[in-house]
Amino acid sequence: MRTEHDTMGDMPVPDDALYGASTARAVRNFPISGRPMPEPFLRSLALVKAACAQANEKLGRLAPDKSRLIRQVAAEIANGDLFAHFPVDVFQTGSGTSTNTNMNEVIANRASQLAGEPIGSHRPVHPNDDVNLGQSSNDVMPTALHLGVALALHGKLRPALVHLQRELAAKAETFVVVVKIGRTHLMDALPLTLGQEFSGYAAQAAKAIERTDRAVLALHELALGGTAVGTGLNGHPAFAAHVCHELSERTGLHFSETRNHFEAQAARDDAVEVAGHLATIAGSLTKIANDLRLLGSGPLGGLGELRLPAVQPGSSIMPGKANPVLCEMLVQVCLYAQGLTQVVVLCGREGQLELNATIPLIAHALHETIHCLANAARVFATGCIRGIEADVARCADLAARSPMLATALTPHLGYERAAAVVAEAQATDRSLREVVLAHNLMDGIALDLALEPIGMTRGAGHRTG
Repeated sequence: MRTEHDTMGDMPVPDDALYGASTARAVRNFPISGRPMPEPFLRSLALVKAACAQANEKLGRLAPDKSRLIRQVAAEIANGDLFAHFPVDVFQTGSGTSTNTNMNEVIANRASQLAGEPIGSHRPVHPNDDVNLGQSSNDVMPTALHLGVALALHGKLRPALVHLQRELAAKAETFVVVVKIGRTHLMDALPLTLGQEFSGYAAQAAKAIERTDRAVLALHELALGGTAVGTGLNGHPAFAAHVCHELSERTGLHFSETRNHFEAQAARDDAVEVAGHLATIAGSLTKIANDLRLLGSGPLGGLGELRLPAVQPGSSIMPGKANPVLCEMLVQVCLYAQGLTQVVVLCGREGQLELNATIPLIAHALHETIHCLANAARVFATGCIRGIEADVARCADLAARSPMLATALTPHLGYERAAAVVAEAQATDRSLREVVLAHNLMDGIALDLALEPIGMTRGAGHRTG
């Protein structure tokens, strides 16, 4: 152990740790979950520190040699090289001050190493006066939150949803002429094609992509520049604009200084909005997964219209059983995601006066949601959707025998007489055609044309999606 010093006095720190006294205090104070802050959040915080150093150098507030060292170490952290030196638990001070301090200390101590100075000497870079120059945890942590979540949404979740949408759209094309019976209230309804059904799933995935884009846009305003309470004390008026420009250039996403620093630090409404989009996406994916396992249920006792890929044995006791395990995986991930997004909604209510003190938990919940949804969507698309096959004969048989085909007879017989035909057919175990012909209600040619299932899938104004 070595001894480092902060404003509260001396503190023992492991010899090989790049963090300092204040971080060591936080490790001692918060032995809660054993989960450190998400790595994507740490990457984004490092990017913010680098951009702040660049801005402070441009503004003449930070010497070029100090700026260079800060940016060099921040790049190492953003590349994932130093994550072992960020041990502070997610459940810590609600402003995230412990993690901000952890970042400041690691950058300063690593800079000392690079400059040939002792760790803990704060030479040539001081964690507060240099690394944290013009910043407060109260504005830099919300900034890192917005930056990191926006990057994860755009760089991880969006591509996974695009992959899923393409696989669903490909199946919609493959199944375009496979006629099947529709179901509403889980009861027989009018026929449609399996391609039309899958076009609906593809459209849900397309809307999920749009929701991801809207979530990114919701995060473009950054709190940086407000310092402690939103007034900007000890900051430079042009500092935030320089940092936002630098971050936009580095990431390819657009970021700008918040229109109101008091809102940006006191409230986390933008994060709640993002949580809403993610909860909706999880709901969409759940709908798709549940539908597919229903349509693939069987092989004899279920609907049996689809054959889902058999990716592993389904039972330790029943030989030959295969279960819709990837659908079940996705449903569980979505349940987990919606629970995490509800945590963010609750965190959004916890802003008191000039600060919302739940930032670490929001960061954990949003990054975990994005991570799990993205991985699940990609695995589901490749492992399940891509290998789905249709039981064309089963689909055609169920469609041909459904009493709901009588809907096509209402223009010829009227609603009540068509309903009577359905009732008689079911009571006498005859087909609709047999009942209609027995009562001479229509001639055979017109009847066969009306009852042709494929014709019913092409209604007025029809679009495949």
